[in-house]
Amino acid sequence: MQCPHCGWIESKVTDSRDNGETVQRRRRCERCNERFTTVERIVLAELTIVKRDGRREPFSRDKLLSGLRHACQKRPIAVGQLEAIVRDIENELYKLGKAEIESSIIGEMAMERLRKIDAIAYIRFASVYRSYPNLSAMRDEMDRLLEDVAEEDAASSANGSSIGSSLGSSRTARSEKAPPRR
Repeated sequence: MQCPHCGWIESKVTDSRDNGETVQRRRRCERCNERFTTVERIVLAELTIVKRDGRREPFSRDKLLSGLRHACQKRPIAVGQLEAIVRDIENELYKLGKAEIESSIIGEMAMERLRKIDAIAYIRFASVYRSYPNLSAMRDEMDRLLEDVAEEDAASSANGSSIGSSLGSSRTARSEKAPPRR
């Protein structure tokens, strides 16, 4: 491994840590004695994503994570949860056993997982992903979500971690504020 400080190619591993999917190695350069860390990850066959317009591009977990982060901005969702969603989606994509996967499959997987953890993040992601043609179409999706939340709340009223609690708290907060300006 080439030293990032002096460019020397000889280094010694001083510590290794297996994090499940990656291995972090702490190294010391044989020439300048500077320390640096490398991360090793298994490289699987590259997945190709087929976009709506027919273009093909390599799967990017960073791009998926970025989209999820945008949807979850200012929401009480830990970054670790988002990384777990990306990891879960990536694993599921590889299990499909296909070299090419339509982007719609990835979008649906992401929305399914977001819906379970935060209704607002789900609506944000869906509004970009599904490109609702008008406000009425988006409202229809929100109404379906509210119906599902009401059913889930009725089924498990004792569980405070359901989608209803995240959506309900948003409804309560909105009703306490002054109406939006037009």
